[in-house]
Amino acid sequence: MSIEWWFAPGDVARLRFAFSPLWELVSSLRVLRQPGRHSVHLPWLRAVRPRVAGLDLAELYALVPMRGYLPDFLTPPPDTTLPDFAAELERVRHTRPETAREEAAHVRSPDPEAQRRFADDPEAGIRRVSDTLWNLWTVAMEEFWPQVYGVLEADVMRRSRILATGGVQAVFTDLHDSVTWHGDRLVTAKEWNHSGPITGDGLLLVPSAFHWPDVAVVCEPYQPLLCYPAHGVGTLWTTGRPCTSGGLSALIGRTRAGILTALEEPASTSGLARRMDLTPGAVSQHLTVLSGGGLVARQRMGREVLYRRTSMGDALVSGA
Repeated sequence: MSIEWWFAPGDVARLRFAFSPLWELVSSLRVLRQPGRHSVHLPWLRAVRPRVAGLDLAELYALVPMRGYLPDFLTPPPDTTLPDFAAELERVRHTRPETAREEAAHVRSPDPEAQRRFADDPEAGIRRVSDTLWNLWTVAMEEFWPQVYGVLEADVMRRSRILATGGVQAVFTDLHDSVTWHGDRLVTAKEWNHSGPITGDGLLLVPSAFHWPDVAVVCEPYQPLLCYPAHGVGTLWTTGRPCTSGGLSALIGRTRAGILTALEEPASTSGLARRMDLTPGAVSQHLTVLSGGGLVARQRMGREVLYRRTSMGDALVSGA
């Protein structure tokens, strides 16, 4: 069984990336319930499990089973490149009760009683799960969002560069083992069948840290969406600055050496600031010096300005 989307030439041009704090939060419910399958997130689990102990997550767990379909209204396709959690949650709150009831009915719930309670009064159910999602965000995700954001941002920058240099086939080559590109068709192995053209605003690609290691798809009547594991999830909970050699630090300074080492993949000033635990202003000053020395170069990609190591910068890091 598989999901098969057909691409017209214009659909390829409309391919875009986005990421979603709401997707991460809803996906984290599965991590909380099955930590053994998500060992990469054990540092996060150790930090948040005592905090979520006081939350009643039964209704959310009933709607988000460990595997298989979960209601699309809980994870709508992001409508902006960098959505805000509060804005995304408002979209959930404004879900039509009929839509919520219909989608919840398709869930193979581990708690049929809680599922029936939601279906009996979906308007009240939407309010309850929305309030619970907000509470879960504040205790389990808000503090950690900058780290998650950094990994997702780096993935989008990496794949945007691959798309620009290698085309759409190159983007899907290592996206996931279950995803394959066949000329003008994208095929994703799933537990159900769908076949049809890309419609509306084109396909949305959404990297995820917490949905790792699986992929998820959203089909009509929503915008077509493919959620895939973000590159670099294994480094998500790594603490501290990148390791740098003493020689490189002595030559250009410890902080600049750390920034240069961190630019293994192109990154924005804000992304580097989060990773290095520095202010964006401080990172910008160091990047100016490194750029003036020919070790990094600026590259605009959409609205973002990215920094990458030059060949001289690569040689300096490798030699060190």
